[in-house]
Amino acid sequence: MSDRPIRCAVFLSGSGRTLDNFLTRIGAGKLSLEIVAVVSSRSQVRGVQVARDQGLPCGVFPRRKYESVAAHNEAINLWLVPHQVEMIILAGYLCFYMAPPAFQGPVVNIHPALLPKFGGQGFYGERVHQAVLDAGDSQSGCTVHLVDGTYDTGRILSQQSVPVLANDDAHSLGDRVFAAECELYPRVLEQLACDLRQGK
Repeated sequence: MSDRPIRCAVFLSGSGRTLDNFLTRIGAGKLSLEIVAVVSSRSQVRGVQVARDQGLPCGVFPRRKYESVAAHNEAINLWLVPHQVEMIILAGYLCFYMAPPAFQGPVVNIHPALLPKFGGQGFYGERVHQAVLDAGDSQSGCTVHLVDGTYDTGRILSQQSVPVLANDDAHSLGDRVFAAECELYPRVLEQLACDLRQGK
């Protein structure tokens, strides 16, 4: 790995489990990112505490405090400016986000299903896993994709399949999908970081 980690902001809305995973891998020298900022859409969530415990700058931007999606994103983007972020990583972030036009780096998301199935506004967390079960699918999984102007429609970078077992409920399926996310997301981000260092 290169000596220069890529400067990243991580966006979250909940427990911060994915942030935990990133920090563990960074600490072990297995992920060449530097998390320089964390954005949360909720104040009273564990993810905010994870960031603060690690001494990471953490901005909290509840959507309800802003009159529009555009105003919400503008406030976030202004806050990010001094952190000189090269990559934006959505990690369980439930609000709609658009980077400013001047931002040249990737904006990446992970979705707990095999897109394009079970994607779009309102499909998150156990809602996704229950929808997979209700459909009778034999496979689920996770998808890492670039963020564009619509929920869950950006270019797919990689996917990992997870079998649906006969005795699954939304929670048990979700646990196995999250385990797959913990492997897939860092692997894709490492490749993106390598590409950024090489000017791709």
